Amino acid sequence: MSNYLISQGKEMPSQSDNKYFDIFVSPILSCEHYKPKLGAGGKVGVDLQKFHEIYGDDPFYSWIGVNSDLMYAAHKAAGGMTSVYRQIGIGCERLFREIIFDQTGYNDRALATWSYTAQTRSGKDKTLSLDGRLKLDEVVNNEVKAATESWLRNYCDGLQVQYPPNGIVFEVRQGYKSKDSKRQNGDIDNATVAWSKGYLPVFSVFSSQIDNDIVVRYRNNSCGILVGLNNDNPNISLFAFCRQVLGYDMAAFFERNSEELRMQIEMVLEKLLRAE
Repeated sequence: MSNYLISQGKEMPSQSDNKYFDIFVSPILSCEHYKPKLGAGGKVGVDLQKFHEIYGDDPFYSWIGVNSDLMYAAHKAAGGMTSVYRQIGIGCERLFREIIFDQTGYNDRALATWSYTAQTRSGKDKTLSLDGRLKLDEVVNNEVKAATESWLRNYCDGLQVQYPPNGIVFEVRQGYKSKDSKRQNGDIDNATVAWSKGYLPVFSVFSSQIDNDIVVRYRNNSCGILVGLNNDNPNISLFAFCRQVLGYDMAAFFERNSEELRMQIEMVLEKLLRAE
């Protein structure tokens, strides 16, 4: 059932490790080429030479000295950090979805995602999607299907909601430090539609850092929420859920590959902090 191997009581790298590593890291590595826009960079961004042209031609900025390499590095780092977090989030989405696809044995990759069409205020249709799906009647792996059904019954009892006939849809986040009410309202709108389509909406946060008010609000709106706690409770911990329900030890994957992951991230950060 699980993709990891056991040898003399220790977890060994699986054949999936290289694939999962590349899926997670690839979006993050794109950040090393980040350049600040500064209101004039378009899609490409402004390099150091162009920065000096723009700021050097500005009398005020030139007088007070913000046309310096350090200021460019600060702009690059500030925007770059936002980009790094965003790309980590994309890596988390892709990794989690790939694990779902591999562990369920789906015959169609499209089954691992879920989307719906909604109407905007202007009357136009827009498509909204969530990052992962466990569609019960399409899960080929019987162990994963049984574990998902058991988890769903237990979790829905805790939420005091009815058992959803179709399964689970997931919104994946790398972390959730913001208390942005617009984002929360959008999440709850998605959750309402998910329930109407017979799915339990579950917010899956890789980091353990999340405001408890958000957890309470989502649960009060009949949403599941899993966070990056490395414990054995699959009703709270995303890693325990992956282990016990999906049959893949994602925490062990990160632990096995931690040194190389840290090196890749550090390389990106070093480039972002340099004025070049």
